Amino acid sequence: MNPTLNPNVSLIGVPMDLGADRRGVDMGPSAIRYAGIEARLEALGYVVHDEGDIIVQRPKQQATPGTHLKYLDEIARVNQELCEAVSFQMGKGRFPLVIGGDHSIAIGTIAGVLQHRPNTGVIWFDAHGDMNTADTSPSGNIHGMSLAVSLGYGHERLTEIGGIDQKLMPENVVLIGARALDPGEKRFIQERGIKVFTMHEIDRLGMARVMEEALQIVTARTDGVHLSLDLDGLDPHDCPGVGTPVIGGINYRESHLAMEILAEAGVLTSAEFVEVNPILDRMNQTARVAVGLMGSVFGEKLL
Repeated sequence: MNPTLNPNVSLIGVPMDLGADRRGVDMGPSAIRYAGIEARLEALGYVVHDEGDIIVQRPKQQATPGTHLKYLDEIARVNQELCEAVSFQMGKGRFPLVIGGDHSIAIGTIAGVLQHRPNTGVIWFDAHGDMNTADTSPSGNIHGMSLAVSLGYGHERLTEIGGIDQKLMPENVVLIGARALDPGEKRFIQERGIKVFTMHEIDRLGMARVMEEALQIVTARTDGVHLSLDLDGLDPHDCPGVGTPVIGGINYRESHLAMEILAEAGVLTSAEFVEVNPILDRMNQTARVAVGLMGSVFGEKLL
């Protein structure tokens, strides 16, 4: 066990697929549990409290093509409930570990964290920026808007979750692994000065230096660090079971090194792992990788 991390972990599942508008990722929490997350953390000395899954209602009708905010009502409701659940568990002195589900659930996770750590820093591992709004999104899928919402930009039904005044600060956020950014996201990043390590920087600098620089940024003015890890940040060769794979991603060892460095820093106060889609996977490979990465970030060592 990492002695700097909270030994009491609350596991919260969110079987959400509405943000991606693609079936399968709603089974992600089950796949991660089946891959042995609870036993993995208990073997490291943690006390794991599995709080079960937040209920997600599937609308009877599909979203209308061209909709700018697909399934807004249910996504807002689920994220409000998730915000309250995360805040409640942190109020009990536990480390919230949220498993998804698509990346729209980061809206609720981060909103809940900010109730207790209003100056949270965020390391966001992702092939995508997730910084679209309804005006810039090519798809209308809210899982591509979650970081923008957490920064205070987007539809009021989403930005009001957790309170409009309790949002991330751009200077406290680092995106790692980006290789598929929409034009609107590029403008958003440049206008707000958000630090992004694309695959180009990872290739040139190496993951160790990227993580060192990222940690300097997310710990400089903050009262804790949240990890939001989308499994599509990794290369599809290692994680085939994701809904929006992009070739040329972070490899298996680079991702573990990143988690090991984050564990050694001892600054993590909350985390979420998202976008595991068992339907698109091979023998639960992506969920097993997710559990392995959780092991590393919670202090598991090779020797």
